[in-house]
Amino acid sequence: MSWHDAARVLAVRLDALGDVLMTTPALRALKAGGPGRTVTLLTSAAGAAAAALIPEVDETIVYEAPWMKATPPRTTRAADLAMIERIRGGRFDAAVVFTVYSQNPLPAALLCYLGDVPRRLAHCHENPYQLLTDWVPDPEPTRLVRHEVRRQLDLVGTVGATCADERLSLRVPDAARARVRELLRRRRLDRRPWVLLHPGATAPSRRYPPEHFAEAARGLAQATGAAIVLSGSAGEPAVHETLAAMIGVEVHALTGLPLEDFAALVAAAPVLVANNSAPVHVAAAVGTPVVDLYALTNPQHTPWAVPHRVLSHDVPCRNCYKSVCPEGHHDCLRRVAPKAVVTAALELLSSSASGPRGAR
Repeated sequence: MSWHDAARVLAVRLDALGDVLMTTPALRALKAGGPGRTVTLLTSAAGAAAAALIPEVDETIVYEAPWMKATPPRTTRAADLAMIERIRGGRFDAAVVFTVYSQNPLPAALLCYLGDVPRRLAHCHENPYQLLTDWVPDPEPTRLVRHEVRRQLDLVGTVGATCADERLSLRVPDAARARVRELLRRRRLDRRPWVLLHPGATAPSRRYPPEHFAEAARGLAQATGAAIVLSGSAGEPAVHETLAAMIGVEVHALTGLPLEDFAALVAAAPVLVANNSAPVHVAAAVGTPVVDLYALTNPQHTPWAVPHRVLSHDVPCRNCYKSVCPEGHHDCLRRVAPKAVVTAALELLSSSASGPRGAR
């Protein structure tokens, strides 16, 4: 069977929410790559939250793979053996394993091989022999380094799957937009300007210092007369309370929202200021301009196809791929001046006020 004739395709992306969003252009290309094709996404629990809002995904299978960093230790292989049977039962015609270049695709390829998927595509550094029927030798990082979105588009392009629209994809439900409009109305934010800040990140190495965030928020409020809206997870109330007190101007904490409501909040915001984490990619998917406080841990994850400013301070230890700063100084973010954040946000606000938003 050729790739063009593959009616049921399994897309394997076992990473988190932002990684899944950066794969959506490739998923769109896969979906359009054959007549009547369905795309099933095999992903983590975090990735599945995004999959429910991605129109190119027809079905989602959740799998916490033991070779992924975020998967808790387990003492039995039952879940892995069951997943092989789940894949076999899906009768997939082809599978694409999406990875960053530092990940090995072969465990996922073996899973698909054991699940009787006849065509299997992935980037791979070493010769996979029978585990991949369609092996794309990985040129990264020795020959080039691409944006994550381009990497995945290039991969599916090798089997003829392309698309004209390369923007990220995220569908914001009308009900979520209505709930967020009501949230803003209750706080009278429908009557005055506001800006959205997301100070959190799962990795400590990607967090802009809170005192810098507070200074930037004050500067933005003073320059624009805008209220400050903080977003974040429900598990960090003390963090948001502390930051709100540090900011010292009008602050509204809209935290703990489900993903669809958070996406609606980002879509409503005139600009987002955030660490380089999933909210940056949510902003790119809904067309919201974003100031990305970009820790130099990985060069591939800047905002895609949306107005943006990327702020960082160059350091010799850049591209460390670490969740905790290995040098202990955190200079790639700590040395970004809050004044630079204010300037970047004001530039985006000025530009977006004079032109249309590019939301999907």
